[in-house]
Amino acid sequence: MACYPLVTCLTTCNWQAASDSQIITRAADHCQTQCGNVTVPFPFGIGRGCSIDGEWFEIVCNKSVIPHTPFLRKLKVQVLNISTDGTLRITNPITSENCSGSHSQTPTQPVNLTGSPFVFSERRNRFNALSCGWFAYIESKLKDDYFHAGCSSICSSNSNNNNNKSSCDGLDCCHTTIPSYTKDLIIDFSPEAFSNNNGTKGNRDNNNGAKENYDNRICKYAFVADQEWLRNSTEVLSPGVPGMTHVPVVLNWDLLYNLDYVKALEKNIMSVIPNSTVVCNTKQSRSTRDELSLFCRCQEGYEGNPYDLHGCLAVSECDPDSKPCGRRKDVCVKHRGIYKCIEDSSHSKTLPMIVGFGTGLGVLLIIVPALAFYKFMMKRKDVKRKEKFFKRNGGLLLQKQMSPSDGASMERIKLFNAKELEKATDHFNEDRIIGQGGQGTVFKGMLADGKIVTVKRSKVVDEAKLTEFINEVLILLQINHRNVVKLLGCCLETDVPLLVYEFVPNGNLSQLIHDPHEEFTLTWEMRRRIAIEVTGALSYLHSAASFPIFHRDIKSTNILLDEMYRAKVADFGTSRSVNMDQTHLTTKVQGTFGYLDPEYFRSSQYTEKSDVYSFGVVLIELLTGEKAVHVTSSRKGRSLVTHFIDSMDEGRLCEILDNEVKKGSTEEITVAANLARRCLHLNGRERPTMKEAAMVLEGTQMLEAYS
Repeated sequence: MACYPLVTCLTTCNWQAASDSQIITRAADHCQTQCGNVTVPFPFGIGRGCSIDGEWFEIVCNKSVIPHTPFLRKLKVQVLNISTDGTLRITNPITSENCSGSHSQTPTQPVNLTGSPFVFSERRNRFNALSCGWFAYIESKLKDDYFHAGCSSICSSNSNNNNNKSSCDGLDCCHTTIPSYTKDLIIDFSPEAFSNNNGTKGNRDNNNGAKENYDNRICKYAFVADQEWLRNSTEVLSPGVPGMTHVPVVLNWDLLYNLDYVKALEKNIMSVIPNSTVVCNTKQSRSTRDELSLFCRCQEGYEGNPYDLHGCLAVSECDPDSKPCGRRKDVCVKHRGIYKCIEDSSHSKTLPMIVGFGTGLGVLLIIVPALAFYKFMMKRKDVKRKEKFFKRNGGLLLQKQMSPSDGASMERIKLFNAKELEKATDHFNEDRIIGQGGQGTVFKGMLADGKIVTVKRSKVVDEAKLTEFINEVLILLQINHRNVVKLLGCCLETDVPLLVYEFVPNGNLSQLIHDPHEEFTLTWEMRRRIAIEVTGALSYLHSAASFPIFHRDIKSTNILLDEMYRAKVADFGTSRSVNMDQTHLTTKVQGTFGYLDPEYFRSSQYTEKSDVYSFGVVLIELLTGEKAVHVTSSRKGRSLVTHFIDSMDEGRLCEILDNEVKKGSTEEITVAANLARRCLHLNGRERPTMKEAAMVLEGTQMLEAYS
């Protein structure tokens, strides 16, 4: 069978060794580049043998409709626009519940991008929900961790009015951002933030003690969509728009979906790579890479499609009519995308000797002092750069927050320099990453003295993140407790701030509970000890620290385990200290769905009892071995809290306990379960303090000692 020209064959045939391959940067000349109103640039292609990999980037053009409509062959979704800057617009289903008409036929979930080179664009898209009295949320998974985002809106007096809304302003409609690098989204609705004390859904108490009904039959729908399109298409914000089942969504596409490519890029191999069909034309384009993506870009002075062999064209052309060089004896030639004037050899063969000698002598007299001046300026520039980063990363704010009486704290924290931490983390090598979260990336490092540490690097630098960063430093400087992770120092002279903690080697409590190892058993005695250690740390924060401290994000992933599997409470980025006479904080509602105090959700007032509620969720995780929220679970409801309370009320506690817990003392387990029930009371005043919770759990330990 005949093969297409060499560059096309390599996109469809099996790869040989790298030395036998050539650069792939274009499709065959016969390939179609237009489908209806959509231009299809390489590396995408219409039909077999015309795309870069013959699978994910292949476009099918449906010519049975007018205008012709393009689809991604592998994902079977309609394509609206393709850009060589790494973005792709497709149609995405609207997720609805209890809706009639066109919405009743809407597919239940967004398109699944798992295994593909596409992700939902965090910057270009927004999660939108039209409902009230319900919490609409999405779940996504990155590596082994689950991320949740969601929102709820207030019911207006004309909630059933189908008139077009001008904006999604929180009245019958809400919106929020989506997690980074998302491929698989699950959308659902939950009324559980408004459940009553018995876990019964459908109503909640208002301030006057009356019941407000939340009709389970109300039409509600949610979707992820291109926020620019949404601003210009406000009719979609009105429930019941006829005929609308899909909305535009923006995907980021990249060429780094083979892990072999990561290792090759780290070795500066920018040509053909085995088991990959991704390369850039190194003469006219270059590779650009961020944390999880790889793109091709035209070199400076060129523009066009960097994936096509001749796609990057010079921006500045030599135009004979414009005479850019002025003198007739100078000739204009293209050089790296810009014109360059050189002397025409037909007019002069040699340069005068005196000009050459004078030029050489001048260079010699200038170069020595120039080198000295350059070295001086580089040192000065480096100092100013570090000063700039120190100010931008909150160094002045940190100094301002430190009172004179905190001098001992300032001496206790070490200021690391950038080179020291770069060397400790092997220049922040991806192989050293041990965790990622909303505030930054965590690396494992080794200092020059051999000490193992954890280095936390913020993702971005903005005013809100700086406040959280400085807040975490100030909070940790006030804490001295064996069950709280210890801050060793920070670095403020880099482009993003860095925090250095003690290294806690055995992961977090969520991994220990939900990803058990055959060689290690999490017994009831260990679970009880971990719970006691967490209550001791939180009791210290609430009542024994210099100022009361509310953690505000207690969950099993924020409880680390040291080499002896002792608990260490971590992640104080959202924590707040309060005055002795303060009982609550009024803040914007934030936290992790499943651990969030319903009373705080309704009132925006965070108290120490909100930490108690979150601890109660962790305690029932220890008792049952189940996750706080599991969207795909078949159990009654979506919340572990509701499932646990219903089981206790019905006398079925033993049925939901973990097998290892059942091996423990029945009396101790009953005490712990009753404590968890009290911690989860919807009325914060009815919950115990963390000090009382610590005394109850320590009492179960004494029961074992005397049994």
